[in-house]
Amino acid sequence: MATVALTLDDFETTILDGGTVFVDFWAAWCGPCLQFAPNYEAASEANPDLVFAKVDTEAQQQLAAAMNITSIPTIMAFKDGIGVFAQAGALPRAMLDDLISQVRALDMDRVRAELARQETEQAVASSEATES
Repeated sequence: MATVALTLDDFETTILDGGTVFVDFWAAWCGPCLQFAPNYEAASEANPDLVFAKVDTEAQQQLAAAMNITSIPTIMAFKDGIGVFAQAGALPRAMLDDLISQVRALDMDRVRAELARQETEQAVASSEATES
């Protein structure tokens, strides 16, 4: 499957409905972005069951700002609508393949349980701070 371009209008829907989604935030003037692009495209072709998307940070400045993109390229991974990875910098193909394998192997029930535990701890800490 070829990469798909995302915009502010379809980003959320793609993340929530896409299963496992990798997103490359890039710009045409960015040398490392252009060097990374063939690896990303090859990974997209090798994993047709996953969504590989690209966000042009020049054309989608509002989306890049909303996602706190401060350096490009930045790679993000989402699984079942949950952000599970974000890192600035171009990944060599072997590292990208390893990342894809790790995201595939994630136990999302454990991830959701850990997120719920963290939210509970934050709520307790906030409550205790308010009471003090």
